[in-house]
Formats: sequence, structure tokens, C-alpha cells
Amino acid sequence: MSAPSLDRQITALLFGPDQPGIVANVSSWIYARSGNIRHADQHRDDAANVFFQRLVWNPAEDHHAEAESQAFKQYAETELGMSCNVSLGIEQQRVGIMVSKIDHCFHDIALRFKSGEFPGKAVVVVSNHPDMAEAAASYGLPFHHVPVTQANKASAEQEQIRLLQEAGVDLVVMARYMQVLSEDFLANIGCPVINIHHSFLPAFAGGRPYHQAYERGVKLIGATAHFATADLDEGPIIAQDVARVTHRHGPKDLIRRGKDLEKAVFAQAIRWQLEHRILVYNNKTVVFD
Repeated sequence: MSAPSLDRQITALLFGPDQPGIVANVSSWIYARSGNIRHADQHRDDAANVFFQRLVWNPAEDHHAEAESQAFKQYAETELGMSCNVSLGIEQQRVGIMVSKIDHCFHDIALRFKSGEFPGKAVVVVSNHPDMAEAAASYGLPFHHVPVTQANKASAEQEQIRLLQEAGVDLVVMARYMQVLSEDFLANIGCPVINIHHSFLPAFAGGRPYHQAYERGVKLIGATAHFATADLDEGPIIAQDVARVTHRHGPKDLIRRGKDLEKAVFAQAIRWQLEHRILVYNNKTVVFD
């Protein structure tokens, strides 16, 4: 027997009030329709009494995958009372990259997209500076320079939204884009936005975190990937990592060591989002790894 096609693979993320029999009911629904579960994982938040589950399965050969995914969504929402998102293996998310002048995260993820490492496609680059135009062209990515000042921020963000939506993005990633996105931008872009912050949040939020860390004499530095919200550096955290430092490391050393953390953490968060592994609730995330 040949392996099931990934194009016919359905992934569902569901969560809601915990109740007896959810796992059995979901499994029985798929079995009754001759589907084959490839992977299943679940988590229960005991404090909030919330149940989370990620399911991956192949529908029966004589069942249309898209129709099955929508039927499952309706079943989960109406009969189980769960919130549910479904996706098909054939769907390739389109990603818009926002960047300023600092380029290490941009180059890292652009190369990963170009090499096919991510299950998605980078489709556009938007920047508030012209510096990355040549680099974007080298990766075959359309580049748009939209200057942003305090005076024109609102109109500039409207233009950025227009460019990103025209490119059909399903996800926006801020590859060290050194501007705070407004509440209006986040409300109107129509897709998740992931930011990489160069500290181990909630420590050292805001600007110049490595210098803040040096002045505080920390022995660990970190990087944090999180969903962008209207509150600066307060969005749901997706991924984090740390590195040990000592009194011998100055700000330049912290920045150099931190860049490696930023690239790895940012890439991991993007991959998890593109693989439909993240559920957000109460300003926190459940990440099914």
C-alpha cells in the first residue's frame, strides 16, 4: 500500500471547556468516516479547565479532503462546543516579511524559504528603509520601500497593509522591523503577525535590551518570538531560548551572541505557525511540538 498523500492530510486545532469523552468522540468521528489518524496530541489546562488538541489525519480515499475538513469543523463547534481551525496539507501559506536595516534575521529566513525548509512561501518584503532592496532581489522577492515617520505613520501603515494584502499574505513576520505596529495595523492586516524580540521577555522589553542586560549584569541573555499585539512586546510568546554570559561580555559580545539566538528562535516560531502547531488563548500559547 502506498503512503497517503500529504495533499490529502487534514490538520485540526481545537480547544474549549474540558469534558469527558472528547478524545474518544473525535477519534470515533474520524473512524466512522473511514479516516486514518496520523498524529494526535492533547493538553489540559487544569487551572482554566480548558482542553486543547491537535489532530492530523487522512480522510478516506472516496471522501473529498476539503469537504471532510469543513464537516469536522462543524462537528467540533456545534456538537462538542469547541473552537476549531482546520487546514489542508496542500495549502501553502504566503508570508510577508517586514524588515528595517538590521539584516541577520531577514537573511536567515529568506534563505530558509528559498531552500524549501519552511512549509510556506515568502512572497513580499516591506521595509521602512531602502537598504534591503538589493538583498531581497537576490532572493527573488518583491521589495517595497515605505518610509515611516511620526507624521505619516498612519498613511504609511495603510500603504503597507495594501501591499501585504495585494500579495495575499497569510502571515506577516517582523524580521527586526524596528517600528511598533499600531493597533489599527494589527486590526486590519487580517492575519497573524510574528515578531522577534532580542531579549528573554518579559525582561528588558523595549529598545536596546542588550545594553539593558549589560547594565544589569545578567548571566543569561535570550531571544523571544511572539505574536505582535498593540501592547509593545506583550503578545503571546511562541518560542524562547537563552545563552549564558559572564562579566567579561560587553554589549557588543551580547549582541553577537544574541543574533544567533534570534535567528534560531525566529525560525522555530515561523515553522511552528506554518505547520499549524500553535493555539492562542488568554495571551498565552499552546505549541504542539
